[in-house]
Amino acid sequence: QVQLVESGGGLAQLAGSLRLSCAASGITFIIVSMGWYRQAPGKQRELVALVTNGGSTNYADSVKGRFTISRDNAKNTVALQMNSLKPEDTAVYYCNAGIPYVPFNYWGQGTQVTVSS
Repeated sequence: QVQLVESGGGLAQLAGSLRLSCAASGITFIIVSMGWYRQAPGKQRELVALVTNGGSTNYADSVKGRFTISRDNAKNTVALQMNSLKPEDTAVYYCNAGIPYVPFNYWGQGTQVTVSS
């Protein structure tokens, strides 16, 4: 059974840093794209960062230069390093595993990130 478990969320100060981690199990990790999404109150869930199985990355414009996504295939984990945090980064962050054009898409339970203003 596929499981994605996020950790590392919590409270952060303005301009502070936080590191999220997602541990995957029940999948062949090296073949999937891994992403971080977030959903703030009253807003749609949005892509924050994505890393493909080949290591290519993509970021939302709002986080470019501040967030870094990375994957460790040996440990079946993906991390999101968040620096220079802003109040608008406050949201529930979700880990995602997927394969383009294939009915394979799984979500973690989410972890709350709150940035004080």
